[in-house]
Amino acid sequence: MDKFWYFWCMIILLESFKLVDSNRELVITPPLPILPLPKSSQLKWQERELIMFLHFGVNTFTDSEWGTGHESPAIFNPTGLNASQWVEVAVEAGISLMILTAKHHDGFCLWPSKYTDHSVVSSPWRNGHGDVVRDLVTAAEARGVDVGLYLSPWDRHDRRYGKEKQYNEYYLAQLQELLHEYGNVREIWFDGAKGANAPNMSYDFGDWFAMVRELQTSINIFSDAGPDVRWVGNEKGFAGSTCWSTINRTSLSIGNASIVDYINTGDPKGTDWLPPECDVSIRPGWFWHKSQKPKKLSKLLEIYYNSVGRNCVLLFNVPPNTTGLISETDVQRLREFRNAVDTIFSTNLVENGAIKASSRRGGKDSDFGPENVLDSDHLWTFWAPREEDDEHWLEIKAANEGLRFNVVRIQEAIGLGQRIKRHEIYADGKLVGKGTTVGHKRLHRLGGVVHARSLKVRILESRGVPLVSSFGLHFDPFWHPPHGHSLSNGSRF
Repeated sequence: MDKFWYFWCMIILLESFKLVDSNRELVITPPLPILPLPKSSQLKWQERELIMFLHFGVNTFTDSEWGTGHESPAIFNPTGLNASQWVEVAVEAGISLMILTAKHHDGFCLWPSKYTDHSVVSSPWRNGHGDVVRDLVTAAEARGVDVGLYLSPWDRHDRRYGKEKQYNEYYLAQLQELLHEYGNVREIWFDGAKGANAPNMSYDFGDWFAMVRELQTSINIFSDAGPDVRWVGNEKGFAGSTCWSTINRTSLSIGNASIVDYINTGDPKGTDWLPPECDVSIRPGWFWHKSQKPKKLSKLLEIYYNSVGRNCVLLFNVPPNTTGLISETDVQRLREFRNAVDTIFSTNLVENGAIKASSRRGGKDSDFGPENVLDSDHLWTFWAPREEDDEHWLEIKAANEGLRFNVVRIQEAIGLGQRIKRHEIYADGKLVGKGTTVGHKRLHRLGGVVHARSLKVRILESRGVPLVSSFGLHFDPFWHPPHGHSLSNGSRF
């Protein structure tokens, strides 16, 4: 009898566990990613949005852009060089990564390389004991800023250039010096720039990349063909109005002019995550010239909207002058630029708006509601609609006073892949903007000021279900479009 009672109790207990388990709601998971995906170093790079290039060397003292390789090191004497000033300018501009031209095409080295005397050791600067790379690394580390380096493959000075084995060994040795002796380097720049009359030779990019990976585990390698960051295809700072972070690396090669359109737009069917970097100088030239002045604020903002606002990182070149400092005119223009960006984007005009969506993955109690697009996490919290729906949209309604804006910001949860192919923006039911890709950030600077009570974003086409991580409406007081006007009664965009 006792044995029978024991078994009967066990059966009842097991059945009750089954009942509880069957009634327990499963926690809704995020959707599957759409491949390819970014690496953690690529995500960190993308979130920087704005980084700095420092073109500096013998060209600074010869008033030229491309040196001949015959310059005497004696001309390099930046008596007031202060890398801490460079870093402070970067920090004030909101920049967290600075890339220095350790060696440009003229072959002059800004560090005391043991493989050549065509460097700072042969200059009068600090009696031949200076090291520009070391100065920058030390100053940047003190302020929590990361460092990158450019080492030009084309070398117009070294006599080994044109002798493939000898020069590739020389280049690899200098690369090893820089990546082994100067701490963490977050980006290394390679390009295929070469003059028409340069000796014909091949670079062992495969060996160079392998050395980079061996010496720096969290570095991003930049070139026309990646493998981590790609060139955008021009030096104007403009990405394509369609701009995918995905591309097929097998279609790319360094120094190939025929691929500039492809790398400018990327490829929705690309098998590699290779986001673009927009390089442009704050001045007309890349090196400092006494006769030149920085671009106007309106031009810098135009560049920002067409780079950061098109899913890219913007690499601003800010060249030090012959004294070894960033010129005050450039400092002031960067300060104006930073203040303008903060003025435009520090306030989200719909932060407290009422938001709704076409649907919500997992129903009303899931973690994927439209309210996520208004929080401070622009990467890992997001709105996800139901996968079975044919129509996807977000709509925000303003408080009593209505909305007044001229910039629309949309961001995707790119940690799960880039998805959106086509979208439209409606204010009070009227079309005010439209575009293709979104990616990390898409900024629509409209053709005039919009006055509206509601704003709807319709996702018309995407790779898989769209995932919107952030959304904002902003007012740009610096934007004065030709023939711009209020869009409360029209649909100009």
